[in-house]
Amino acid sequence: MINILIVDDHPLILEGLQNLLEGNNEVKILHTCSNAIEAMAAIKEELPDVALLDINLPDINGIELCKKIKEEFPGVLTVALTTFSERSYINKMIEAGASGYLLKSSTKDEIVNGVKQVYNGGMYLNVPTNSSSIHLDERPPAPMLTPREKEVLNLIAKGFTNPQIAEKLFVSVLTVNSHRKNLLGKFEVSNTAKLIKLAVEMGLVD
Repeated sequence: MINILIVDDHPLILEGLQNLLEGNNEVKILHTCSNAIEAMAAIKEELPDVALLDINLPDINGIELCKKIKEEFPGVLTVALTTFSERSYINKMIEAGASGYLLKSSTKDEIVNGVKQVYNGGMYLNVPTNSSSIHLDERPPAPMLTPREKEVLNLIAKGFTNPQIAEKLFVSVLTVNSHRKNLLGKFEVSNTAKLIKLAVEMGLVD
């Protein structure tokens, strides 16, 4: 059972999420909070495994809250749950330490799957990559990728682990490890979070 904290200043959203996830045997809502102050107090009271954060909050925004949680409670994993699909918000949340990004239009299965993927050490992005708010001319140049590297990149972005990717693509874990290292090298980054951030900026993630 994965214990989650939900932070949103709209009572109807909180009630809706509680009803949506009620009875699920994989996640449990540990706390619901309407602002950052309540959220930090709740975390101190009992640590959740994953915190779902709205970005538009009344005291400090979800990006700053994400930073505070990662600074004070580094073991708590954070995921944005918001209406904002703009790439700038996605990038800022990942830079703040978030391990996932979900839109409020996500289905129950998408939310649960995102929480599970993040809890198991992956990253999860469930956002459109063709939003009209995305400025194509701001994208940095993309490196040349092989078809297989593109497949691996998309699966990494969806939060799959190396063994899971190997199973899906019918290759060995060592082969997936090699592809992951090649991707880090081609994007000139040192970790998965930076890899996904750049892939989102470049529009390479499905």
